[in-house]
Amino acid sequence: MNKKIGMRIPPKMGEGGIESVANLASSIGIEVIDVPYYNQEVKSILEKEGLEVGSIDGLGVVGQTKLLSKDENSRSEAEEALKHQLTEVAELGGKVIFMCLVPEDLTMPRDHAFEIWKETFPRIVKHAEQQDLYIALEGWPGPAPYYPTLGCTPEILRAMFHEVPSKHFGVNYDPSHLVRLGIDHLRFLSEFGERVHYCHGKDTEILHDELYECGVIPATFGAKYDFSEGSWRYTIPGQGDVDWGKVAVRLEKIGYTGPVSIELEDHRYWGSLEKERQGIIKAKEHLAVYFK
Repeated sequence: MNKKIGMRIPPKMGEGGIESVANLASSIGIEVIDVPYYNQEVKSILEKEGLEVGSIDGLGVVGQTKLLSKDENSRSEAEEALKHQLTEVAELGGKVIFMCLVPEDLTMPRDHAFEIWKETFPRIVKHAEQQDLYIALEGWPGPAPYYPTLGCTPEILRAMFHEVPSKHFGVNYDPSHLVRLGIDHLRFLSEFGERVHYCHGKDTEILHDELYECGVIPATFGAKYDFSEGSWRYTIPGQGDVDWGKVAVRLEKIGYTGPVSIELEDHRYWGSLEKERQGIIKAKEHLAVYFK
């Protein structure tokens, strides 16, 4: 299996601008860059360095999205803005839109958010189809204590795919979120493989001593590590509980042709440009064992 290895842009790397990101990524063998926005300038810079664009953040990836607002006018404005963005991305040759469906009201139960989602999202997916774009939902469950994100578990994904059967609507396969939620990350590929439109290279370590102390709920007095809630922590690939060899086999079986894109969220490789660079390199080296 020969998959391209990409990355989302960590914060310190991003401080120098997209040209600096592209130059650094190219120098360490990264082939694909996920970007927060896409325009002709970004496209030209990536192409100059021999890089491809990966996923492109849709409206509402960071923070709450008005697509799930209780206010009809807010929903309508968000819908039109997203459709406009989809058209612009398609004109530049982009293919994958990365989205995280966190309700504007974080206390909103997921079943209520689902009812709102049914009002707007079928039209958005229809527009994506017309533009030959693919929407990939991020499986981050959202902030504690409500975990309100739509599409973070098999039960809600099943209901969403029933409502919107289009193959242009799918998931970003990120096993780190599945592991922390106690969801079998390999079985997930068996059920939803045909809906995998993108893949993140990120891992999760289950911290068994901390699991005994606080169970699966967030630690009362704070987690010991960044990118953790107590009984688990996000890591670079190879230092958590994900079986990347088996993931690679299953991705090949389902015919996934996209990249594996490193999302760096590991406390040991955070806080400085050099630490981020080291983390990306170590993650790439581990993924290359199975994907190159």
